[in-house]
Amino acid sequence: MRLGKVGTGLISALALSASMGLAHAKSDITVAMQLEPPHLDPTSAAAGAIDSVLYSNVFEGLTRFGPDGSILPGLAESWEISEDGKTYTFKLQSGVKFHDGTDMTAEDVKFSLDRARSDDSQNAQKALFTGIESVEVVDPQTVAVTLSTPNGSLLFNLAWGDAVIVAPESIENIKTNPIGTGAFRFSNWVQGDRIDLEKNTDYWGTPAKLDNVTFKFISDPTAAFAAVMAEDVNAFVGFPAPENLPQFEADPRFQVLVGSTEGETILSTNNKLPPLDDAKVREAIAHAIDRQAIIDGAMFGYGTPIGTHFAPHNPDYVDLTANSAYDPELSKKLLAEAGYPDGFTTTLKLPPPSYARRGGEIIAAQLRAVGIETEISNLEWAQWLEQVFRGKDYGLTIVSHVEPMDIGIYARPDYYFQYDNPEFQKLFENLTAENDPEKRSELLKQAQEMLSKDYVNGYLFQLAFPTVANAKIKGLWVNQPTPAADMTAVYWEE
Repeated sequence: MRLGKVGTGLISALALSASMGLAHAKSDITVAMQLEPPHLDPTSAAAGAIDSVLYSNVFEGLTRFGPDGSILPGLAESWEISEDGKTYTFKLQSGVKFHDGTDMTAEDVKFSLDRARSDDSQNAQKALFTGIESVEVVDPQTVAVTLSTPNGSLLFNLAWGDAVIVAPESIENIKTNPIGTGAFRFSNWVQGDRIDLEKNTDYWGTPAKLDNVTFKFISDPTAAFAAVMAEDVNAFVGFPAPENLPQFEADPRFQVLVGSTEGETILSTNNKLPPLDDAKVREAIAHAIDRQAIIDGAMFGYGTPIGTHFAPHNPDYVDLTANSAYDPELSKKLLAEAGYPDGFTTTLKLPPPSYARRGGEIIAAQLRAVGIETEISNLEWAQWLEQVFRGKDYGLTIVSHVEPMDIGIYARPDYYFQYDNPEFQKLFENLTAENDPEKRSELLKQAQEMLSKDYVNGYLFQLAFPTVANAKIKGLWVNQPTPAADMTAVYWEE
């Protein structure tokens, strides 16, 4: 059939339509990650996967972490601190609305902070709020937070995902229908597959450049490689197969970003379960572990050895790896001294991340070499949270603690590894009340040394954070100062 002017015009129109469709697609992105959140309330669970999807995108706090770890204004545009350091008066951003169209006011801030610190709070980081004596509404745009004692970490604490501001009327359904104030609205959750976000056109701050974000959950490293290589996903944050990174680096379609995290990867130990309640046994475990073999075998060289629960990129970090150097003969000697010349058997419960599953097999073999047998259980994330984190039903486990600057968890005897040392608790109490930078630095160094010498856990490595993405995507976080796949500044380069 011959095409006249009408037909040619039709072709042009179709071509224009197709190009417009292509342009529209450039405002959408599919981001893969390994772990799916157990639910969508960051204020009532410890799972970093919740923050990975929702932090800054959907929920916001009074302050927030920048991509370099700095503390930035969030829903609070400014604040004043009283001379005694006990009262922080926050001035809120103007024109902020929740995604359901209701105004965000000082009443919502009071509700959120009071809920987080209440006796029946389910907040996984409730300790962040224990120093708050009162939260008072000064006017709809101003809230005053009064502390029982000065806390130089308050602005830092309020930047955590556990401290985001929520509305009272949204709490009933928050785990499946999160309503925040962020640059994206929650749209849809197909459990086991994906979560969809859409641009919040009424956002109070700088609008997002993307119209739609889909978070796709791919737990298997082989499937992750296939999905990225086939370009079924546009980016994979926390790519779980580091052995494949050189292949992506050699492909001009992709960019590979390898950043640092706040993730101390540890062989977490139940300090109240015999024989792990014996410090000499824990020391024996520490000396049975070859950290570099785990980094090489499980992470293909990506990771920095640590000897305590502290990030090596922090200026106050102390290298204490020598306290738990690999020495299997010393390990056997310590076990004999502790009354276990023939070793013992305990459980090793592993969550889904590849660092845990791969690392667990290596550690099991290393422990077996000194006489310690482990019964390995591979758990899904929800099972791990229920059995290990909440139930404390475990001997050993492997997990990355990705919360920022979280050495304070060791001052909580009810925390899941159940380390109860009054001396450490007093030290951390002094640290919390101290505002002088030099004195805080010295106390932080003392805290690291105490944990290392008590062999509370087996300290393995600081988790690296590799991201593989389409080469045209800009604005992705390289480092992880907090668990977050922050999409608020991400865009496609034309």
